[in-house]
Amino acid sequence: MWDENKVRIIDIAEELGVSTATVSNVLHGKTKKISDETVKLVEKKLEERGYIPNMAATLLARNNSRIIGVIVNNHKKYEGRVFEDSFIAATLNFLLDEIEKSGYFMMIKKSRDIMDIVSFSTMWNLSCMILIGFCEDDYQNLRDHIRIPFVVYDGFMRQRERICNVTIDDFLGGRLAGEYLKKMGHKKVLCVSDNEICMDAERYKGLCEGLERTADFLAVPMTRRERLCFYEDKLDFIKTHTAVFAVSDEYAVELMNFLLEKRIRIPDDISVVGFDGSSLSQKVFPPLTTIKQDTAERANKVVELLCHMISEPDFSESICLPVELLEGASVKNVTLLT
Repeated sequence: MWDENKVRIIDIAEELGVSTATVSNVLHGKTKKISDETVKLVEKKLEERGYIPNMAATLLARNNSRIIGVIVNNHKKYEGRVFEDSFIAATLNFLLDEIEKSGYFMMIKKSRDIMDIVSFSTMWNLSCMILIGFCEDDYQNLRDHIRIPFVVYDGFMRQRERICNVTIDDFLGGRLAGEYLKKMGHKKVLCVSDNEICMDAERYKGLCEGLERTADFLAVPMTRRERLCFYEDKLDFIKTHTAVFAVSDEYAVELMNFLLEKRIRIPDDISVVGFDGSSLSQKVFPPLTTIKQDTAERANKVVELLCHMISEPDFSESICLPVELLEGASVKNVTLLT
């Protein structure tokens, strides 16, 4: 380990061509009059030379720690593997890119109780937060207990004071799926979801509008083992449909694999459409037709709103981003058979 006593502030300053005062100010978090570029250069050099074995200690001592906490609801449907979910993984990937570009650091936490965030945010002196997967009342309850700015990622909620939300047009996504299936000649369509509320309900309503008819709805269990048993029990019912619209790529791919194991061909016997446009949708065979959301754009908007809230804590805004259909090979054109 490097002996930090052998490294002096003057050595760091000389290597970078800056004053010793600049290095000292960065060390003590007095960076208002120093450019972000210089701050990053000094911090990097300090870490390289071992002067500060743990820069987090310095960051936490500042009034603005430049730490953005990303807190994800560890919902039981993830079965303890929330960060393995393709939607959550892609979300964190793009959020990290945007957070680092803005000169901040990302700290991740999972929790089933949103009020755990109160002590967590204080302990780590968070500058602001991004919250994923909780309910509308949870967000308001948290807002009533803390002053730290936060943006809701993909929340199904009304506009609330001092809360920003970046979501997608779920109804449009369902409608695009419905219109596409209608164009491909499908009349007997099944929607698969683990609930009938919030964004999943909007996706189902959109699906029915796009089809110009009511689709059947299958409410599946939360856990994978229960779902597979459920699909086994409902297999004859599923087979009465020519197409299935699953409200997530995870559910779509899981169902495709189940059907293939039952020697039901995709899309020859049953067509499948997913939702999210995750990388998972293109790693299966046949590639999944899905409703694609721009995860990079959403991350960009979230961080933009956070930066606005840091300078103006009472600011609030809701942004709804569009989605588009990504055509794969999992849907059969049955009009060619008639």
